[in-house]
Amino acid sequence: MEPEEIRVGVLRVGGTNCDLEAQRAFQELGARAETIHLNEVVKRRNLNDYNVLVFPGGFSFGDYVRAGVIWARWLSAKLGKELRAYVDQGRSILGICNGFQVLVECGLLPGFDGVSAIPEASLATNIPQGYNCRWVYLRQENNGKCIFTGKIKKGSVVRIPVAHSEGRFLFPREGEQKFLDRLYDEDMLVFRYCDKNGNPAEGRFPVNPNGAFHDIAGICNKEGTIFGLMPHPERAICWWQQPDWTAQEKPAQYGHGRLIFESVIEHLSGS
Repeated sequence: MEPEEIRVGVLRVGGTNCDLEAQRAFQELGARAETIHLNEVVKRRNLNDYNVLVFPGGFSFGDYVRAGVIWARWLSAKLGKELRAYVDQGRSILGICNGFQVLVECGLLPGFDGVSAIPEASLATNIPQGYNCRWVYLRQENNGKCIFTGKIKKGSVVRIPVAHSEGRFLFPREGEQKFLDRLYDEDMLVFRYCDKNGNPAEGRFPVNPNGAFHDIAGICNKEGTIFGLMPHPERAICWWQQPDWTAQEKPAQYGHGRLIFESVIEHLSGS
């Protein structure tokens, strides 16, 4: 499949944002990306028109009740069968920030034993509380299963911004170690918050911006085709988006976020 044959659907509902940035990131790499309201998808029943679905960041439905839950419940009610079929076909899904929250609430992530009827994890209120917008460092922990990080070497450090109030990744307290072991055993852990040298944050604020368990910033499903992360890669595409580019003698041509979009395009195109 050539990049121009890859179709990307960036889903939108009331309160989402960064959808156009995600669309542009894929378009810059030659893919056919479009932003489409979920009502249109429900009407057309056309999930399979897309090779990649993107759930962007924002505050879907105002994040009432808790972040992502209303969109997740609506999605399950309106497109539950179609979404499961889409996943069963091994198609790709990316969830960014609020989109990650939606994927967790839908039971698509972590998805230890396939799509779960109830959430297996949560993205809780930040500690310290409040909206946190800053650039963070992430260490790539995946051994190669995740199709969205194929161009990021394991152990390498990338810098991408976060912007959220509810990003604290948690497992049920009674199953924390068991679920963490499964993330490692099945190569589902992708990003952890770290310092600029790659040392784990160990919960230290602001290196870990939200108090996430085990400094978890992003995970994939057991097949590596569904990926969710709290940071915003679509905000780290261009050199001029970097916060300190004016102080750099020779800024890098692209930001690290571009690698995530490049990875899935290269995977699907077989290049």
